[in-house]
Parts: sequence; structure tokens; C-alpha cells
Amino acid sequence: MATAQLTASSISGRSLPAFEGLRPASVKFGPAGHVTLPGVNQRSFRGLVVKAATVVAPKYTSIKPLGDRVLVKIKTAEDKTDGGILLPTTAQTKPQGGEVVAVGEGKTIGKAKVDISVKTGTQIVYSKYAGTELEYNGAKHLILKDDDIVGILETDDVKDLKPLNDRVLIKVAEAEEKTAGGLLLTEATKEKPSIGTVIAVGPGPVDEEGNRKPLSIAPGNTVLYSKYAGNDFKGKDGDYIALRVSDVIAVLS
Repeated sequence: MATAQLTASSISGRSLPAFEGLRPASVKFGPAGHVTLPGVNQRSFRGLVVKAATVVAPKYTSIKPLGDRVLVKIKTAEDKTDGGILLPTTAQTKPQGGEVVAVGEGKTIGKAKVDISVKTGTQIVYSKYAGTELEYNGAKHLILKDDDIVGILETDDVKDLKPLNDRVLIKVAEAEEKTAGGLLLTEATKEKPSIGTVIAVGPGPVDEEGNRKPLSIAPGNTVLYSKYAGNDFKGKDGDYIALRVSDVIAVLS
């Protein structure tokens, strides 16, 4: 909310008429911040400048997530390529990882109390559109649910991702370079593959008794998964995708 105040230091202009007898209540503000003074020729105020004072919200010194929520310091997006080329904002990859700085007390499922699956200081990867972003201690943070955490990633290579809960990590099969008739495909016409090899699986979801239910697929399985599910990652040795086990359609053999 912005407020405006007419003072000697905030008014500038040439040939201004006298302000004697002018009451603060008689000053009116029109569209686009224009000032209207009753009974005064407005042509005399072409040089008038009104400065606005913005009311700043108080700063908070601590944030405590509640329930199964986690506070994450977002990893800064790269502003340059490996070759040193400066990237415009539109070309920067939105970060999907960060460091856990605070956790809630957990949640209750049935009669069981389930703790948060990560601890403070852990480097994680989270769902792309999860949580609420906020500015805290001069840096961008995110508050999200424990279930929105895809996995733990302590290195800079996505193949080392340790999936959590019901998530699985899959290395995507390479797209076909040619059609069945032998025509060479361009990048734009290559169909996104939905087949890949399972690299790692999470411990499974928690049932109402507080026990983990193991997933039905295992590392090494070749699977077919939903085409537009999960989070895509570019690894050093190819493309990967992390998704929920419910998005895996079938095991191929």
C-alpha cells in the first residue's frame, strides 16, 4: 500500500502559486497519480513531482514448517553455459533442487506417527511445480510437503538420485534416429520415448500401520510409463525421469 505526502522537499517545479491556506484534506489524487488542487489552475503544475512512501512489511527472523512440510533453500539457476555463454532469463533452467533448512514434526497416518523423510542439511530434488516460494534471509526458499520431495541427490549427477517414498528413477531409452522406412528424423520430429530402465526405487509408501509397502518393480526392469508424467532430468550420460510408481504402466521383457 503506497501513501503520498506533499512536503517542501517532495515538490519541485517552476512558477508554482502560493500554498497558503491549502489544507491537506483538499488535495485529491486522480488517475495515474495526477494531483488535483481545488480552485487552482492545473497548467501551473506541469513541473509538480509527488514522491510516494511505500509501507514496508516487517521482516521475520525465523520460519518453522508445520506438520509434514519442509523448508528448502533453492539452488541458484545457472546464468551461464559450460562454455561461458551468458543465458537470458527465459533460457535458464528452473532449479528443482536445494538444501533442507528446516522440517516439520511429521504427520499421522491412521494410528501411526510418520516422521519427515529428510533431515536438515540434506540436498534434495523436488517436484517442479510444488510448494510455495518465499524470500527469506536474502535468498529464495520453498515450503513444500514431504511427499513432494522426489529424492536425495548429494552429487551433481542425476544417476545418483535416491528416490523417496513411491518414486522411481528411470533412464530414458534413446529416441529412434530413423523411421521404419529408413528416413532420418530431426530433433523436432523425434517422438518422446516412454520406455526406460529402472535405475533406483524408493522404499515405498507408508500404510496405516506406519509400515513401508515395497514397490512392485526393481532396478534393472525395463518399463513402459505414462508419457507426460514425472520430472525430466538431463544426466551426464543421457536423459532420466523420476516419477511415481503408479505412473509405470507395465514391465517389459
